[in-house]
Amino acid sequence: MNQYQKTAGFDLPHIPSDDKLHRVLSSALKSRLGDDPISPEFMSNSYWDAAHFGLEKVKIFQDSSQQEQAEILRRCSSGLLEEAYFIEKAGVGYMAKMVLLAETTEERMLYALFSSDEVTHLAQISRFLPEKDLVGTDDPFLRFLADLVETQDKTVLLFVLQVVLEGWGLSHYRSLAKDCVNPQLAGIFEGFLQDESRHHGTGVTLFNQMSVSQTSRATIIETLALFLQMVRVGPQSVVAAIEQVKGHLSPQQKLNIFQELDTETHSGIRLNLLRSLMRGEEAGIIVQELEDRGAFQPFPAEKCV
Repeated sequence: MNQYQKTAGFDLPHIPSDDKLHRVLSSALKSRLGDDPISPEFMSNSYWDAAHFGLEKVKIFQDSSQQEQAEILRRCSSGLLEEAYFIEKAGVGYMAKMVLLAETTEERMLYALFSSDEVTHLAQISRFLPEKDLVGTDDPFLRFLADLVETQDKTVLLFVLQVVLEGWGLSHYRSLAKDCVNPQLAGIFEGFLQDESRHHGTGVTLFNQMSVSQTSRATIIETLALFLQMVRVGPQSVVAAIEQVKGHLSPQQKLNIFQELDTETHSGIRLNLLRSLMRGEEAGIIVQELEDRGAFQPFPAEKCV
């Protein structure tokens, strides 16, 4: 396993399905997941429609055959599911790490409970993945997350992961639940919200009780600048899914897609949400530095190509 991904656990292998440990885990999860399997009629290649990705506005998608459209949607949907899987997988390791970094008994108890939440979420998402044994990822955001959870600076972890990313995740999961065309999966994402709200709120409470050192503040600013850059460049994964199905796209074709997706508005809304999560005196200093760098300014379509 790559050591830098040790906490996230992205490279952790899976045990065979007939391993006795599977039976123990299934029994332990039964009280949380219930006995009902995923109904076959609810399994699908695409759990979100074209409107969720903005594809109803994209000419190259609309001009594609029905089979090509279905494959583009399948790839976009799989990307969302796999991202959620790896985020929850990282969450298990992160919460376990925070158990060890806890400074009071109550804080340790909370993070142990939060780790259990993440295990439940991971198990729920896994039931919908066509590939059950995902190991490793080259996704830039997930690699960023894997690097982030390795830091030993608790202040950085609390602010970036729990205040900003978990706050952003609440909006993301709410959108996934609202737009999901699969009733069972939509219900699962809806069920995540209360847990994630508790995780986010705890991060806000603990961060506000801290004195932030100059070193921690500088690390937070550099880390968030890197993350915000990924948001500023627009829905790259949607364009990649189109290219994987349609074949090589010229720069002009990509520019047309980003323009049709209204990438500047799309990214601007997300960047404004992220900025709104950074509240308080210490957060204000961080926001000002990021604003001075232009980190909350979305890129126009031509810079996203």
